[in-house]
Amino acid sequence: MTWKPNPLTNGPSRAPARAMLKAVGFSDADLKKPLIGVANTWIEIGPCNYHLRDLATHVKAGIRAAGGTPMEFNTVSISDGITMNTEGMKTSLVSREVIADSIELVARGNGFDGVIVLVGCDKTIPGGAMALARLNTPGLVLYGGSIAAGQWNGQAVTIQEVFEAVGAHGAGRMTDAELTSLENVACPGAGACGGQFTANTMALVCEFLGIASVGSGNVPANDPKKADVARRAGECLMDLVRKGVRPRDILTLEAFENAIASVATTGGSTNAVLHLMAIAHEAGVPLSLDDFDRISAKVPLLADLKPSGRFVATDLCGLAVRPRRQATH
Repeated sequence: MTWKPNPLTNGPSRAPARAMLKAVGFSDADLKKPLIGVANTWIEIGPCNYHLRDLATHVKAGIRAAGGTPMEFNTVSISDGITMNTEGMKTSLVSREVIADSIELVARGNGFDGVIVLVGCDKTIPGGAMALARLNTPGLVLYGGSIAAGQWNGQAVTIQEVFEAVGAHGAGRMTDAELTSLENVACPGAGACGGQFTANTMALVCEFLGIASVGSGNVPANDPKKADVARRAGECLMDLVRKGVRPRDILTLEAFENAIASVATTGGSTNAVLHLMAIAHEAGVPLSLDDFDRISAKVPLLADLKPSGRFVATDLCGLAVRPRRQATH
């Protein structure tokens, strides 16, 4: 497929658009290249998405190096871990739809040639995937990565242990000082919750669906290699743009079956059912609850991860998890 100049910026009639884009720093050379939307779910509220503004700089560098012009924009995010057990938790699932809608609106409004979505907390991942399926413009999801485990009393801990400690404190088995000391070390920096909760589950799902680079989600948020992962994601997106590969070319029933198998074999979040059904709907793929039962019954559990297992999400990083060409059931 030969890329054609973007109608947003091409030709004499688009001089007003180019004038406004030049006001924010784009050059004539920039505006003659493929225009790539970089949808960022960065927020300053919580660790899951906190580092995505910095990660975007490496994504954009990869896009530029591969001959594209990145145009970054933001959308919303709600932290499930922060809002849980408050009135604000009711906004979480709603945010998935708002995220998908806002990415779709900005991408359609500007006619981007490609879109990459930077995601972190739970609903940003399916929201980004849903938007890509709707747009059917060459696109990728890039997951910001898992948080590092905290250390408390010689053990690796995550936010899960803090929630459990609240119960222990209420039952009189933990003092105020002990609860505070755990609270202070459980989340040592940026990154999504450190077990196979919804964020890490859906990040793996995106790899098995084929809309995220294999292995990209396993690199933790604060790993120095994450910058290279981000740069390569930008380069990969430009390859998709030039080849004309679109999300619905990849989001087949077989891909969804592989994604379900990835959830089953890692003991992933049951929220994956809700989100995979929504992504499949946007992609026009007939997926049913029976498919989850059929595949899950045949796929063995291979990863002993929190919240039901012993290990944190970053323990999975050294494993080579690769989707097969055929469904794994």
